[in-house]
Amino acid sequence: MTQELADHLDRLLAARDRDDMSPTIAALRAVYEVHPRDPRVLYELAGAYDTAGEESAAVGFYEQALAAGLSGDLLRRCYLQYGSTLRNLGQVDESLAVFARARDEFPDSVSLGAFEALSLHAAGRKDAALAGVLRLLADHVDAGDLERYKSALRANAEYLESL
Repeated sequence: MTQELADHLDRLLAARDRDDMSPTIAALRAVYEVHPRDPRVLYELAGAYDTAGEESAAVGFYEQALAAGLSGDLLRRCYLQYGSTLRNLGQVDESLAVFARARDEFPDSVSLGAFEALSLHAAGRKDAALAGVLRLLADHVDAGDLERYKSALRANAEYLESL
C-alpha cells in the first residue's frame, strides 16, 4: 500500500459519520474498485458495512481481507470484528473458531479475550466466558486493590474452566 492510499483511507475514516455510513461506504467502494485486492481496503470496507449494521455484507470482505494478507494490528482488529460479526449473525461456532485462531496469534490481546468471552457466552459456555474474563483481569489489569487477589482470580478461572 502506498502512503498516498493509506493517507486517503485515513481521511475517509476520520470523516465518517457512524450514524450514516452510506457516504463512507460509497467512498470506500470507489477505492475498492481501484484496489480490489488490497488487504486494508478490504478490511476498512468490511468495517464500514459492519458499522452500518450490514453484517452479512461485511463477512465476505473480512474473509477477503484475511486471505489477502493482513498483518500486525490490522490483523488483530480484523479477527476481532469478524469474530464478533459472526456471533451477531448467529454463527457462534464459526465465531469461536476465529477467536481461537486469533488468540493463537495474539495471546496477550485483552480486546480479543473480551470479545471471545462474549462468543463463549453466546455459545452457552458461561463458565468458560467468566473464566476468560477473570483471567484477563488477573493478567492485564493493574489496580492496587486487585493485586492481592490475582492468584485467587486465576484459581477461580481454572476451576470454572474445569467444569
